Amino acid sequence: MDEVQRRACLYFLDHADPATGLVRDRARMEGREERHVSSIAATGFGLSALCIASERGYIQRDFAMRRVERTLTHLAKSTAHRSGFFPHFLDMRTGQRIWGCEFSSVDTAWLICGVLHCREAFESSRIKNLAGELYGRIDWPWMLNGGATLSHGWTPEAGFLPSRWNEYAELLAMYLLAIGSREHPIPASSWDAWERPLGTYEGITYIDPAAPLFVHQYSHAWFDFRGKRDGYADYFQNSKLATEAHRLFCMGQDKLFPWYGSDMWGVTASDSRVGYSVWGSPSLTEQPDGTLVPCASGGSVPFMPYECCLVLQNMLNRYGNNVWGRYGFVDAFHPGQGWYDPDVIVIDQGIMLLMAENARAGSVWNAMAAAPEPASAMRVVGFRA
Repeated sequence: MDEVQRRACLYFLDHADPATGLVRDRARMEGREERHVSSIAATGFGLSALCIASERGYIQRDFAMRRVERTLTHLAKSTAHRSGFFPHFLDMRTGQRIWGCEFSSVDTAWLICGVLHCREAFESSRIKNLAGELYGRIDWPWMLNGGATLSHGWTPEAGFLPSRWNEYAELLAMYLLAIGSREHPIPASSWDAWERPLGTYEGITYIDPAAPLFVHQYSHAWFDFRGKRDGYADYFQNSKLATEAHRLFCMGQDKLFPWYGSDMWGVTASDSRVGYSVWGSPSLTEQPDGTLVPCASGGSVPFMPYECCLVLQNMLNRYGNNVWGRYGFVDAFHPGQGWYDPDVIVIDQGIMLLMAENARAGSVWNAMAAAPEPASAMRVVGFRA
């Protein structure tokens, strides 16, 4: 797991623009990379990566602080935003919106998670001031667009997107950030406004929004939900149940894909032989085709440490350098077809990095627990031991 973390941190060092600090969304495992597309979520993971790399001694602390300061400065002063919300995708060299993408609510939330992690991890007045500026200027009520739940985003061409965050997904962290904001909070009632649909697979009942496994991982990368619950659920236990159901689902595919089994499983939204696919849940329409995705198990390590680490070790033992390179595991691979993704997707490396750190030391959870705004939001919406 240390090597998984070390190599993931190397990605964030290699593929952050030296001037802006924005992180490349995906890159080749080996060789020259010419794409200049950043995602704002990747940059949030990258900020947390600098904290982890400094904590673990992969890089010097002063170097990490300078990188954080440079990144936050560009985000606060030069990167495109609307009411504090950032574009989903940007040109990493300029910080300007590309592809006509939305100014994204949830992707901005992942950035702010990384920003707050840095604010709590480094004793730098400049970092703290810039973090306060970035978080404080987000107009969360504007993103409600007159409703009880947050919109997925906004574009200057078409206004607010029709989709809302009105059903359980990777939304826990975003709502806690929005409710905990000092300058522009949304009402605590928004926490109760989204649905929590239940599903059952192989006798395991859990909140199941018919979505890939990553929705049960991302908020847990920064927020420690262990030993607490709100009026609806113990969300850490729910993610553990979702991971176990997913494991059983993959094991049940072994007649179609004999490489699947109790020690070789895991599919979530990822690259595939035919493009990017959103798959892997028992309740999703798009079913796996035999592809394996390392971050499915790697992003669930805190929930099922032995089972998830065993999968990663077996992937390395069985497929070696086909699946393992400079930045750790490839994004996805298909053993039956001999296909091994030449790319890594940074948010998939990022979720493995942060979840490994939480499982090993809890330093991300501890830093975020020290942030007063999300801690206040958890109290307001009714979390208790």
